Order: sequence, then C-alpha cells, then structure tokens
Amino acid sequence: MRILITNDDGIDAPGLAVLDAIATDIADKDGEVWTVAPAFEQSGVGHCISYTHPVKMAQLGPRRFALEGSPADCVLAGLHDVMGDLRPDLILSGVNRGNNAGENTLYSGTVGATIEAALQGYTAIALSQYYGPENRDLENTFDAAAQHGASTVRAILSAHPGGNTDYRLFYNVNFPPVPAVAVRGMRVVGQGFRRDTCFSAEPAHSPSGKRFLWIKGGPQHIKTAPDTDVAANLDGYISVTPMRADLTAHDQLVPLAKALE
Repeated sequence: MRILITNDDGIDAPGLAVLDAIATDIADKDGEVWTVAPAFEQSGVGHCISYTHPVKMAQLGPRRFALEGSPADCVLAGLHDVMGDLRPDLILSGVNRGNNAGENTLYSGTVGATIEAALQGYTAIALSQYYGPENRDLENTFDAAAQHGASTVRAILSAHPGGNTDYRLFYNVNFPPVPAVAVRGMRVVGQGFRRDTCFSAEPAHSPSGKRFLWIKGGPQHIKTAPDTDVAANLDGYISVTPMRADLTAHDQLVPLAKALE
C-alpha cells in the first residue's frame, strides 16, 4: 500500500512520528510512506489553502518533504507535485496533539487535510490524541494513538464502502485521554457540540504598549450528547466519525422552500 501522510503540528512534531509508524505498519514491507507536512505549526487553519501566494517546499529526505503552507496545501503538493505519476491508496493526517472532536473539528488543520484529500477523490482519515489528567504526564503522551492507531485504521478501511460520490467520505478519529491499556474499545459516533464553551479573544499589551489579542480555547472536558465524539472519548473510547464536506442543511431544504414560496 502507498500512503501519504501529513499533519498540522509541523514536520518535526512527535505526533507525525507516531503517524509515520502507524502508516509504515499498514503499508507493510512492500509499501511506501510519503510525507508532506507543514514546515511550521499550522494548528487551527482548518481547510485553508494558500490560494493567493506561492509556498516554498524543501526535501528533507527520501519521500519526506516540508512545505511552508497549510495541511491542505501539503495534500495538494503531495498529489500534484511530490508523488509525480504515483497515486496514494490512502491519506492520513495527524496524529494531532490535542482533540479534534466536537466543534474543534471545524477549526482543525488536521481535519482540513482530509477534507482536501476527499475532495481530490482519495480515502482519508484524520487522527488526533485527546489530552487529560490520565495521559498528559505519560512518558509517551501519544500512547493510546500509538498502540491502537494501526488497528483502528485497518478497521475503518475494512468497512469503507468505496464508491465515487461527489462528496466522498472521510473519517475523523479521536483517541481518548487515557493510557493505551485503559482504552475501552471503539465507537462509531456523530460529531458532538460542547455547550456553554467556545473560542474567545483576550486582549494583552506588550511592554511597549502595543495591543495584541490572544485567541483562547474553552474547556475541553465538557461532555457532549450521548453517542457523539467527545462523550465517547471522555468515557475511554476511540471515536470514529464518518464525514462529508457537504455543508448543506438537508433537513431544512423542504421547510425553507415552503416558507419562501
């Protein structure tokens, strides 16, 4: 199997090394793992692409490239330049340091890479490691992802329906904030929503008097509704959420049409 990997934490991030090990396991000895990752951290950029300016790329080793762009840029670079006439069988993004569950999904550069991969017609999976008091002080804080990543990806691939729909399926995986031995299993769940918390902006001043804003996240351990990603993660389960990039509110098409008649 030929696999393209990327992330949003940057080419030197420890989570990318974890993902490389997962991809190498899945690709097997006859496969290939190609890496195109941001040269610098790109957390929170979502599905951004560098549409208005060129991006610089450097080769760091065999099948290993750093791009001064977003995760979605990295997917485009891998597919349309780096890999030449070769095509990946799978595109993986992560392993993100921190969860991309609930509303975080919409901001995530990790997930943004898989959106672009799906729009390009490829099977793609985003992987993220939730953090909490049970795993943040471990020697390997990616323990759950490292131990369960390959089996989770294989399980998804075995169930993936394939097909060539306009908006192809991609998958968002979050590993729970516990050591690998404490993972209780895997659940297929919807995207949750943390109520009463959101991103915000906090002003600050430099010693010279210049005004800045810090963008702040909200509490991450507020449970979402049952059978959704955050709730599953906080209960110790790996969450797997099938997604599409179609943003249409399908349940509102008929009511809105009737209202506008």
